[in-house]
Formats: sequence, structure tokens, C-alpha cells
Amino acid sequence: MSEVTLVVNGRKVKRNVEDRTLLVHFLRDELDLTGTHVGCDTTQCGACVVHMDGKAVKSCTVLAAQADGSEVVTIEAANAGYDELHPMQKAFKEYHGLQCGFCTPGMIMAGIDMVRRYGPGNLDEATVRQNLEGNICRCTGYHNIVKAILAASDEMAKSDTRLNEAAE
Repeated sequence: MSEVTLVVNGRKVKRNVEDRTLLVHFLRDELDLTGTHVGCDTTQCGACVVHMDGKAVKSCTVLAAQADGSEVVTIEAANAGYDELHPMQKAFKEYHGLQCGFCTPGMIMAGIDMVRRYGPGNLDEATVRQNLEGNICRCTGYHNIVKAILAASDEMAKSDTRLNEAAE
């Protein structure tokens, strides 16, 4: 057993966990944050993407003990700092970027990370498709997911001053 202390969605948490516990299971089973989905446990599908220390990671490939001392943001807190939904969440709704919804949390977290890495307004269709290679959707065919991420990037460029400052 290891003692793990993390900041998850802005809240400090401390738990004793088995050394083999994956971050995805820690989030779901210990913290009841079930928006992060378990799709494969083999890093193939991307349904478990969260942000750890500001970077998108597949939480099925990280041990909870490895994340000790880290800051983790899950889909449950993606809209922190916004009045309603995060612009990426709104875009997925408006552009029909989801069907069954199983991959959606991971896609949204990956999309937010893309905008942060490339900067507002610097994404194009080819870049989005390339960056989504590690995220599997069995329903949509990706076309509307790509549209949603591009639309959200434009909206985030207008509304998120933190992104605008980071790009300068």
C-alpha cells in the first residue's frame, strides 16, 4: 500500500491505495469521479483522458502512486471558471460530436489539451485528426468531433484570456 496525495479538481485528497491501482480506477472507485471512463485499460481508446499537471494523459497508463503530488483535472471540472459548460463541451453538443457518449469525456479533455498546446486559432482539420489518433470513437466517424474541436478552439480564443496570454 502507498499513501497518495493529489489535488483533484481543485480539492486535496489523500488515500492509501494498492501499488498496482491505476489512476483511472483511483478516480472512479476512490473518488467516485465516474466521468472518466474505462474503455480498454491498454491505452488504446482514450476514454480515460484526464489532465495531470496541465497535460493530457491516459489515466489507464498511470499508477495512482505515480501521480502522487500531482494536480489532476477530470471531465467533472472541465467547466471550472465558466458560467455553464466549457466551450469544448458546448461545441460537442452544438456540432453533434457525440452519439453514445462513451468516448466523449476523453475526446473533450483531449480537445481542450490540443487548444492549450497549439494555441487559440492555430488548429486545422489535419492537426486535430492527427492528435485524435489515440482516441477511439465507434459511433460518429470523427467528422463532427473534428468540427466541434475546431469550433471550440475559435470560441476559446475569444473567451479564454488565459489561453490568449499563454499564446503571446
